[in-house]
Amino acid sequence: MQSLKRPDPAPSRWAYRFQRLMLTPLFRRALRTGLPLAVTGAMVATYFADEARREQVTLAVADLRASIEARPEFRVDMLAIEGASDEVEAEIREILPLTFPISSFDLDLDAMRDTIAGLDAVESASLRLRPGGVLMASVTERVPVAIWRTRAGLALIDAEGVVVGPIASRAERFDLPVIAGQGANDAVAEARALVAASLPLGERFRGIVRVGERRWDVVLDRDQRILLPETGAVRALERVIVLNEAQDLLARDLAAVDMRLAERPTIRLNPHAVEELWRIRQVSVGE
Repeated sequence: MQSLKRPDPAPSRWAYRFQRLMLTPLFRRALRTGLPLAVTGAMVATYFADEARREQVTLAVADLRASIEARPEFRVDMLAIEGASDEVEAEIREILPLTFPISSFDLDLDAMRDTIAGLDAVESASLRLRPGGVLMASVTERVPVAIWRTRAGLALIDAEGVVVGPIASRAERFDLPVIAGQGANDAVAEARALVAASLPLGERFRGIVRVGERRWDVVLDRDQRILLPETGAVRALERVIVLNEAQDLLARDLAAVDMRLAERPTIRLNPHAVEELWRIRQVSVGE
């Protein structure tokens, strides 16, 4: 009796390879994600291959953006400035060419902040949008501590030596000391210390001059000067003040007190005083 041939249960070679491929995680991920993306990309590319369709979509996007930007909640109606003087506020409004109302999407706050901070009188600035369509500019101004006299004229400087702005005349700020000389703005801290130490000189004090960008001269009335050393300038000035209080040194006919050599301070007489001294010596020798 002839036996029946039973089918082979083993898969075919191609079926076996396909099953093995389906067990590969990378292939399953590509089949689940990559294939739909590729099909979608092909459909989008086919759709936008037509120039008329591209223009239509571009116009639709532009209209949508314009409608969003024109909404009242994104509109800016005014600029408010806080922390600035009237002069600085007027200067800020001049350098910011804003025409209100304007959309907040059209404002470059970083560039506007840098523009405001670039003003000489401004130390720092910040910009923010407030409810109600208000663009708020918060400004911190530089505080002038001295008047710097240069060949170009007079200028106000702050504690860091940064020029705050020009000044027409000394009479505008009698409350501030005058410093002069090249590089004087680089040593404002020492200059302020010298000014404070000069208070006992009273109204005779006129200002200080930077010499050679390394040391100071204290200028008094009657064209008198106190020449100070490169180091220890404040202490040398205090020595002169003590000597003046004890012996009225600066009340004499002196041109300068030279303290550049601490171990050998010297005085320089005015020409008239030198002539008088020679006359007295000649009289003494004659006698």
